[in-house]
Amino acid sequence: MSFLEQYETIVRLGTFAGIFLVMALLELAIPRKQRVLAKGGRWFTNISLVIVDTLALRLIIPILAVAMANYAAGRGWGLLALVDLPLWIEVIIAFLLLDMLIYAQHIAFHRIPILWRFHKVHHADRDLDVTSGARFHPGEAVFSMAYKLLFIVLIGPAAFAVFLFEVLLNAASMFNHANIRLPLGFDRLLRLFIVTPDMHRVHHSIIEREANSNYSFFLTIWDRMFGTYIAQPEKGHNGMTIGLSEYQDNKPANLIWSLIIPFMRSKNAEIKTGGNSMEERRPVFKSD
Repeated sequence: MSFLEQYETIVRLGTFAGIFLVMALLELAIPRKQRVLAKGGRWFTNISLVIVDTLALRLIIPILAVAMANYAAGRGWGLLALVDLPLWIEVIIAFLLLDMLIYAQHIAFHRIPILWRFHKVHHADRDLDVTSGARFHPGEAVFSMAYKLLFIVLIGPAAFAVFLFEVLLNAASMFNHANIRLPLGFDRLLRLFIVTPDMHRVHHSIIEREANSNYSFFLTIWDRMFGTYIAQPEKGHNGMTIGLSEYQDNKPANLIWSLIIPFMRSKNAEIKTGGNSMEERRPVFKSD
């Protein structure tokens, strides 16, 4: 077992706990938006989903990202294995490719009906905070890992690149879902490069056009390059409604509901918003 494989879990858990604590404290000190649901129930559900996701991954997928990168490297698999590059260049290339692929995966989760059924558990959250960054259905977690493993085999990135990407992706997810108020000037500067909470919040708008934007998780270049970037919500951050129109009640804060909703028919499946049903959102590829 490599050093990274041996200590991956410790580093990832330590990073998760550290970023979670910092964001939670910042949400108390400089909140961006008033909550609409009680914090306790939401946090219990969102954190419980993390535990269920972790168990599902351990039971269903026998090998995770860093271990797969080491396994592929040992067999000379992947495009990067065909060329001899300095490690730092390989890390940059692999990081950019993996980040772009996560952007593409995110669009697929909105565009493909069966994937949207699982991803809407994430979007049903009626408040956004640090726990929302970990609120994913186990079905989505398993699919996402399988997707990632496939492209690790095809790309052949160094294990360190995968390790770095996994740590930063988890940290970025907690950061860009956090309910914190950044100075507007700093936000404008930061989002030139990485996703900020204000930028990602637009993606969780109840308005279809806004929900079909800002798919990037870490680097913002993909939304700008492919025309899916919207700077601000139509009704402002204080006036916007977060979540899905058919679930503007207390159900999204319930753990059992969150686990079974992908297998239930949407109660308002025929409602049309922006030309598309809320049950099968499609991305809008155009500049705003």
